[in-house]
Amino acid sequence: MHSTDWRRNVFAVTAASFMGYTGFTIVMPFLPLFIGQLGVTDVGEIAMWTGVCLGITPALTALLAPAWGRLGDRFGRKIMVERSLVSFVVLFTAMAFVTNVWQVLAVRVIQGLFAGYGSLSVAMAAESAPRDRMPSAIGAVQTAQRIGPGVGPVIGGLLASLVGLRRSFIATALFYAIALVVVHVMYDDHTTHTPSRDAAETGRVTFRTVLAFRNFMLMMGVIFGLQFVDRSFGPVLPLYIEQMGVASARVPIVAGTLFSIMAFTGALGHHFCGKLLRHHTSRTVIAGGAVIAACGSGLFGASGNLWTMSAGSVLLGLGIGSAMTASYSAAGAVIPPGAHGAGFGMLTSASLVGMASSPFIAGFVGGASLRVVFFADLAIMGLLALLVQNAMVD
Repeated sequence: MHSTDWRRNVFAVTAASFMGYTGFTIVMPFLPLFIGQLGVTDVGEIAMWTGVCLGITPALTALLAPAWGRLGDRFGRKIMVERSLVSFVVLFTAMAFVTNVWQVLAVRVIQGLFAGYGSLSVAMAAESAPRDRMPSAIGAVQTAQRIGPGVGPVIGGLLASLVGLRRSFIATALFYAIALVVVHVMYDDHTTHTPSRDAAETGRVTFRTVLAFRNFMLMMGVIFGLQFVDRSFGPVLPLYIEQMGVASARVPIVAGTLFSIMAFTGALGHHFCGKLLRHHTSRTVIAGGAVIAACGSGLFGASGNLWTMSAGSVLLGLGIGSAMTASYSAAGAVIPPGAHGAGFGMLTSASLVGMASSPFIAGFVGGASLRVVFFADLAIMGLLALLVQNAMVD
């Protein structure tokens, strides 16, 4: 492989990830409004249908991500990503023509069956880069996956006002089509999908052998915990802000600003993690990131002051972002080339389970006390830091 080939490959999957995650968030934050336009009028029913339609896809993706990754190990990851992107182009186009909420649910179920390009993109970046540049490659893709959802809703809001929600699904399909073209034209699967001698010596790799790799199960637990804390703020932060005395009319803009701070500082954490890992061990970066995130959670729980919460948002973003990329990098370092897809698929499943379960649990706990959610996050991050510091093998 030429010295620039790996950079082109990483750029391709990073750009495709940005386009895909941006396109997705052009329409999905406005799904409750779209369901209302389809004839569901009761607010409770809209909330129920929205929750089911949003939750079914990541749930199915979590179940199938390791299997898609395993197929990527056998047949090449490029064709698996192209398969997923083609399905998203078709299915989001179909969303523009649905006439009732059952059809929306059916499309979301099918999306869950064919999704999985997110984990495959991370695997493609990881295997393209030289071993010492793997953290930077993973960080680049995760940065794109973090920034995209920060940009998408803004574009979606403008499109919805200009062309309507239904036509916005066509725009999302176009974003996925561009991602498909970028991967097809720029990514060279032949320069990476060639098992090395080391991979051959490991013999047949199964899910059980992947779990037995050094630190792998620990990293799955860490990734779950980081994602769990990251997503716990969605159901409670707007309510907490209102409880602190902010006028109802200002709650959306204040909450949106804090979420944006978390998103962009998280992207910085992903981006700079590679540089941190050149000077520090993965154990130090992960544990340090968890401690920083714990401090951010503590600031939210200790004070309702907006400046304090802004500082907490910065710490949360930086801590979770850096720890997440370091965790993926530590796991990726022990996965042989022939098992990258299966391994990263399992890591993504852990992340998706955290993503799916956190809002339910945070909402339930928040029903008793909103502050308890933030202190629970502090405890989780503190426990993760102690666990990594004491159990992780360098």
